[in-house]
Amino acid sequence: MIQLTRLNQSTLTLNAIYIERIESTPDTVITLLSGKKVHVLETSAEVTRKVTDFYQKINLLSSLQEPNRNE
Repeated sequence: MIQLTRLNQSTLTLNAIYIERIESTPDTVITLLSGKKVHVLETSAEVTRKVTDFYQKINLLSSLQEPNRNE
């Protein structure tokens, strides 16, 4: 789950697994798999970072570090 801020300053906790698309229009608009759209104050880069951190936390995405090629 990631925490975001709606345009009216209220907080929103969103399950990142249900995100289909993130757009900047200039507001950041998150489209969920259900088709519902959520407008947030965070930039698309911030949302992407939060999603990536969440995926790594739940081991859905391995670490983005380069493998050690000397092994």
